[in-house]
Amino acid sequence: MGFIKRKTAIPGPKAKKLLARKIDNVPKGPFTTMDTFIAKGNGALITDVDGNSFIDFAGAIGSLNVGHCPPRVVHALHQQIDKYLHPSFHVMMYEPYIELAEQLNRITPGTHAKKSFFLNSGAEAVENAVKIARKYTGRKAIISFERGFHGRTYMAMSLTSKVKPYKYQFGPFVPETYKWPYPYYYRSEFSTPEQHDTALLNRFKTFLQGEVPPEEIAAVIMEPVQGEGGFIIPSQGFVQGVKRLCEEHGLLFIADEVQTGFGRTGKMFAIEHFNVIPDLMTMSKSIAAGIPISAVTGRAEIMDSANIGEIGGTYGGSPLGCAAALEVIKMIEEEGLLEKANRIGQLFQKRFEPLENCYRQIGEFRHLGAMCALEFVQDSDTKVPNKELVQQIVQKAHENGLVLMTAGLYGNIIRILAPLVITEEQLVEGFDVLETAIKDCCQS
Repeated sequence: MGFIKRKTAIPGPKAKKLLARKIDNVPKGPFTTMDTFIAKGNGALITDVDGNSFIDFAGAIGSLNVGHCPPRVVHALHQQIDKYLHPSFHVMMYEPYIELAEQLNRITPGTHAKKSFFLNSGAEAVENAVKIARKYTGRKAIISFERGFHGRTYMAMSLTSKVKPYKYQFGPFVPETYKWPYPYYYRSEFSTPEQHDTALLNRFKTFLQGEVPPEEIAAVIMEPVQGEGGFIIPSQGFVQGVKRLCEEHGLLFIADEVQTGFGRTGKMFAIEHFNVIPDLMTMSKSIAAGIPISAVTGRAEIMDSANIGEIGGTYGGSPLGCAAALEVIKMIEEEGLLEKANRIGQLFQKRFEPLENCYRQIGEFRHLGAMCALEFVQDSDTKVPNKELVQQIVQKAHENGLVLMTAGLYGNIIRILAPLVITEEQLVEGFDVLETAIKDCCQS
């Protein structure tokens, strides 16, 4: 028996009434993926207000690696609610904050002494990592990468690459931010990834000689796998080459693990795939099963460079967020979710790799663990991005009970962020819907 149930058209009558209220009361700026409203979520399943059920391949944009309403996390939240909600760590400290800092210091890469503190969102974590890097180094410039996404606050937006919809007419932006190219092997002009990497790394050396001297650069911030940029996966050689440049010139290396962290790629953190130990890490999204909290973890001496009162925030590290995050870490470690992420990736590859040879509109499938993507083009020879086809596929998938999202600079990539707790039966049913939508739209 299938998990997807269709009771009404989407949007249904109840959803239509809520949509009308939304239009009247909420600005158009916040985007939405589907024209309906959730009534209940459980694991990888969603039921909307009209009784339609869906398989979730979006996972709240990667915030639900342990699924909707995981019972262990819900229980931990209830226990915390009965004690206190939010005294603010800056007024009256509480133990869950310390416990979570200890756990992040334990599970993040490297055996060196580390310290952690907490904020509310991924963008806020990025802002504070930059503050700390500037404070520690006494330098101002920050390097990010083309196609990278780091958030919507002003520093984070300045580091973000995509102009529309994130930056258009919101300038001026924060000064002393620069962008380096990030490898994209599918669209490379070079014969091999190694040649591509060498060319980019040489360009970075030229940049340091001709554009901004390294003595003025505080840090390089990198997504180990680009998220919004299209699930672009660099080579180990490239990431290690960037880290070597940082070490040679005294630049800090910041790993932005907001979307890639907490098991998504088959390791606790994606940077572990590249055998690189960052100086600072930013985390959010799946850290707490959807409860708003973010973290910056880094080398103790770097983190201690900020003086008392220079970092923090009223709601940073809320007790509820800390309680949820502590249970999420236990779930990942005790329930084999890293192995599950790799299994999801294997099943994705087995299902969709053969389609590359069947449809010229499928440019490339790629994945690292359960961070999976399909890139669509007009033709596999020209590789011209095909946003229109992706919109058709996603719409058909939505109509048939599969929640999907897009990514990429041109919107021509379907990304899959299914909760790691999804059952194999649910995953197969979701893949069936996606494959049918691809075949129908590619053949039409």
